[in-house]
Amino acid sequence: MALLDVSNLTTRFHTRNGIVHAVEDVSFKVEKGQTLGIVGESGSGKSVTCYSLLGLIPKPPGRIHSGKAIFDGEDLLTLKERKLRQIRGKRIAMIFQDPMTSLNPYLKISEQLTEPLTLHQGIKGKEAREIAIQSLAEVGIPEPESRIDSYPHQFSGGMRQRVMIAMALINRPELLIADEPTTALDVTVQKQVLDLIKKRRNRLNSAVILITHDLAVVSETCDHVNVMYAGRIVESAPVASLFANPRHAYTRALLRSIPANQSKGQELYTIQGLPPVLTEPPTGCSFRPRNTLGDPSQCLTTSPPPLLEVAPEHFVQNCPGCLATISAPATTA
Repeated sequence: MALLDVSNLTTRFHTRNGIVHAVEDVSFKVEKGQTLGIVGESGSGKSVTCYSLLGLIPKPPGRIHSGKAIFDGEDLLTLKERKLRQIRGKRIAMIFQDPMTSLNPYLKISEQLTEPLTLHQGIKGKEAREIAIQSLAEVGIPEPESRIDSYPHQFSGGMRQRVMIAMALINRPELLIADEPTTALDVTVQKQVLDLIKKRRNRLNSAVILITHDLAVVSETCDHVNVMYAGRIVESAPVASLFANPRHAYTRALLRSIPANQSKGQELYTIQGLPPVLTEPPTGCSFRPRNTLGDPSQCLTTSPPPLLEVAPEHFVQNCPGCLATISAPATTA
């Protein structure tokens, strides 16, 4: 039985400019000890999917229209706020994208680290402080006994991200959601942060959902990956299968956009155009206007393509135009 089983999740935002179809009919599972990567361009629905699970989307304008998210036999989407707070931060924790805006600038790190212990386990005072110091040491903060009384602005970006990881893991959660935890960090610190998350996952046998736009990071850290575009999953597969045999034109375009895949002196490949405006979602294949690695003339135009299993655990949107393999020019104009 999966630790988390999400089925047909649909989340929309009702705004003055219309209804934003942020997440449409998304389904996936996460097993204990597994790292699931969710990749895609900005605005593809990655973060909203996970925020929906934890009840973190603003209501209004956000609204979960349908779906289930079964976590240990309970549907997260129908839980009362009080019950959800007991799970959020204790059994499911989240590392947010920007630690500087996620940490309270007016509170010392000690207060912010001990608060989850007090709220979820009733641990206070000296015992809570000792656990917090140990948590900082585990994530590689030097001299944690003295640094614990510092304020967020006294830490570098990489160190603040480590504090966020310590805060998220201090209650030993069963599921960790990391929302682009390496954004704006230099390459060396990125590797340290990702290695830390992987080490803690292995130690606690917990599960991880890693939200990112970087397929190179996915290849190194994840077991399974969901590729999202315009609020839907367009391809879902084990990492090895996805990189060895990407089927959807969007997945192939993302892989081709990795600079390391370019020949020396060759102009970098980019995906032309922009994602669709989600207040007016396309009636058929959402990737058709940008499809240069398939055959857009064959893309569906009347209904969204359903997911088709093309190999064991490898699902892809069944759109003839996106499954076609017409080669694009080596360079972009």
